Amino acid sequence: MRLLRFLLLVLVARPLAVLMTGADVSGRERLPLKGPAIIAANHASHVDTLLMLSIFPSRAVSKLRPAAAADYFLRDPVIGWFSRHVIGIVPVARSKAGRRAAQGLGQGEGEDVLAPARAALAAGEIVLVFPEGTRGDGASDAMGQLKGGVARLAEAFPEAPVIPVWIQGAGRVLPKGASVPVPLNCAVLVGEPVAWTGKRTAFMDALREAMLALKAQAPPLRWSDEADDKEI
Repeated sequence: MRLLRFLLLVLVARPLAVLMTGADVSGRERLPLKGPAIIAANHASHVDTLLMLSIFPSRAVSKLRPAAAADYFLRDPVIGWFSRHVIGIVPVARSKAGRRAAQGLGQGEGEDVLAPARAALAAGEIVLVFPEGTRGDGASDAMGQLKGGVARLAEAFPEAPVIPVWIQGAGRVLPKGASVPVPLNCAVLVGEPVAWTGKRTAFMDALREAMLALKAQAPPLRWSDEADDKEI
């Protein structure tokens, strides 16, 4: 199964992501090659996960485990199998429906929504989290309020680097509610690790500032109004 996942991600997902988004990446050298490590990215589209899976070096892609809502990705047996075994998600049970969907969790784990992510980090894997908790407004690329789960993971694994990432444009490739992606270029900016400060509030403030700083550095996208203005 691990070999199948590797082949599908490298031979199918990566070319598909490049075709749909262009996948312009800045700071790729800051991506961790092994865990425990945490990637914290903004979230505007399901394309975000595909993009992140596609930009890691081949030798590290099998270590990347995206955190995903159990009530969405495990709601159907076929989608659930694909999500667990190909995408490699760590399910987050954010509701009662999610806890019922995550039947693979042990009884004790079902009460701790971060238990699968903790287990992945303890196993030396790289966990991808979207601290906003849900997809935001893809049209504006605005960042919503960050949830505290990423701080709880950083507190549990203070030695694990927390890498901020800004994904620009994926919300227009596949907006929330859409089912068919539209090929448009995107940019991914990878920042310097944010260190665990010992206090959750200070850590979350530092992470938010790091992500917004990356957003400010994002280049104008070729199809954006900003780019059109520069060409006139």
